[in-house]
Order: sequence, then C-alpha cells, then structure tokens
Amino acid sequence: MHASINPPRTLDTDVLRSFVAIAEAGSFTAAARQVHRTPSALSMQIKGLENRLAQPLFVREARRVRVTEHGELLLSYARRLLQLNAEAVSHFLAPAIEGQVGLGLPDDLGRRVLPRALGQLAREHPQVTVNVVARGSAELSARVAAGDLDLALISAGSDDTDSGIEDIVATERMVWAGLPDGRAAHRRPLPLALANHGCAWRSSALAALDGANINYRIAYSSESGTGQSAAALADLAVAALPAGLVEPPLVALRELPALAATRIALIQRADAGTAAETLATCLRAAFDADQRN
Repeated sequence: MHASINPPRTLDTDVLRSFVAIAEAGSFTAAARQVHRTPSALSMQIKGLENRLAQPLFVREARRVRVTEHGELLLSYARRLLQLNAEAVSHFLAPAIEGQVGLGLPDDLGRRVLPRALGQLAREHPQVTVNVVARGSAELSARVAAGDLDLALISAGSDDTDSGIEDIVATERMVWAGLPDGRAAHRRPLPLALANHGCAWRSSALAALDGANINYRIAYSSESGTGQSAAALADLAVAALPAGLVEPPLVALRELPALAATRIALIQRADAGTAAETLATCLRAAFDADQRN
C-alpha cells in the first residue's frame, strides 16, 4: 500500500491581493474600496490567512494598521506571486503592454502616491519601464510640451481654468506651517519659506498676504516641501504647504490669512502611447485612494 501524500498547500491569489491592498493602504476600509469588497470580508480573509500561516500579519492601531515582521516577509512574496500571476494571464489572454515611460513630478508627490501607482503598474504590466524625473511644476510643464517627458504631475492654482489643464487628479488644502510657539509668524515683515517661482503653492501664499495687506519678505525658496519645512522648523520663516505635508512639531498656523486650495494636474504628451496611458490610469487610482484615506 502506498503512503498517502498530502497535497501541497497553496495561497489564494485573491486573498493575497487583499493582503497587499491593506498593507499599502494602511486601512481595511480603504483597501476594501480598492478590491470591491466589504471591510468585514477582508477581515475574514486576513484572519483565515493568519490561521493558515500560524502568524500574525497586521498590528491594529487606533487609526491604521501596519504589517508585522511576518507580514513584511509575506508582502514581498505576495507582490512577486501577484506579478507572476498577472504576467502569465496577460501573456495568454491580452496583448502585452510594454515600453518606457518618462514621468515627471515634484519630489513631495513622489513620496506620497508614486509607490502605490508603480506597485499596481508592476503587478499588472511588468514589462513597462518607468523613468522618473523630480523637478518643479514649471520645468515639468515645459518638458512635456517639448516632448522630453510623456507624463507629469504638476501643481495648479484654483483659478487656472484657462491654462489648458483639464485632468485634475486631486485638490490640496493649503496651510501656513510653523512652530506652535514660534516667533516667525509674528515678525514683520513676515519671513516666508516658499516654493520656487511658478509653483501654485507660492502663488496661493502671496495672493493671501497681498489681499490682507501684510508686509512680507521671501527669506527662503525651495523646490521641495522638505526644504521649506526646514526653515519653518528652525523658526526662521513660515511655510505655505499642503496640509498633508505638515508633520509634528510643525502645526498649521491660524493667525495668518487663509490660503486658496491648489490642485494637482496630470498632463500628458498627445502621442505618449499605450504604456503612458496605462501609467496615467494607475496614478489616477492612487490619488483616488489617497484622497479617500
């Protein structure tokens, strides 16, 4: 009599897809919208996965979840398995999308939404290569117009309705950032740390101060929010930043005039091609998820 052989244990790709979505979104609720399931259904999937692997995969915190050490290890495997699965399916059932895409965006946006967009692109279309350039909005617009870049994410003012910008992917609330007990906000002329010329962040700040007749001087300019935050952290100036970039010990200052919101626009070369349009779709999805969180 032959000894019975247990069938090999496998991991359900649908469950792995849910696991990756939760890990990247940091929330069961946000991930549920991405995978078109209810949060309770995702919770049951993860509980079953944890039981199957006999390891905890997430730490539940007050406002978000994060992966455990075992979860980090599984996340690496899951991404590779999903990528291989998508590659195999696309090879037989759909024409492969491949090629190189030149993408430009400000450095701050790269940290916030690019990982999610590139992750989706790699899982679904692994043969697409993305070349990323981090620059200011004005330079990126010029490089798309010149054909040097296929796509770019740029900051646009709330009143840029006649500039040909149509694809608005997000709206950002702008605030003044400074130390809660700092002196910079009370100095006159008011010392400012602003984005470089041509950025909508800068335009929003100057328009608000001019409208309130507040005397100011531009003490520091930087292409990135990190550089502007550094001056505010040193209490050398106040910075006009999207609310999402203001992190402790900086706070949003309420004693200065309100700032107009700015928008993030996706601009694209007319003949950019299928690979560029596919990346554009992934970027829009990443912003949708970011705005819902």
